[in-house]
Amino acid sequence: MSGAGVHRKNKGDGAMRKRNVAILFRLNRKEAEALDKKVKKSGLSREAYLRHLISGVVPRDAPPPDYYSMMRELHRIGNNLNQIAQKAHTLNVVDVQRYDRDMRMFEDTVKKITAAVILPEPMKNENRRGV
Repeated sequence: MSGAGVHRKNKGDGAMRKRNVAILFRLNRKEAEALDKKVKKSGLSREAYLRHLISGVVPRDAPPPDYYSMMRELHRIGNNLNQIAQKAHTLNVVDVQRYDRDMRMFEDTVKKITAAVILPEPMKNENRRGV
């Protein structure tokens, strides 16, 4: 990690960085390769990966490339359903309770997919020694 021990100001406004404490530590080649492999799989920067670990969560591997386009499509579908429901409600031709139940189920499913693919996992206690 370059710049260890150096406190630099952000370019432009002269304000100090929010994270202004640099920490340098050493790894052997095998440890560094293992870290770099995990960082690469996560899609995060090394610093962000380590911050996740310090916070007690293990970053997941980066999602497949089409994940974000699929999620955008799911959100578009949800928005279309809301628009249809609003129109049907004004015409009084919708079962509001059924629609609300199904929309909650749709939204819960999107949240579960996001949690399963994107959100980091909490560390197991045996992995948190001293953290």
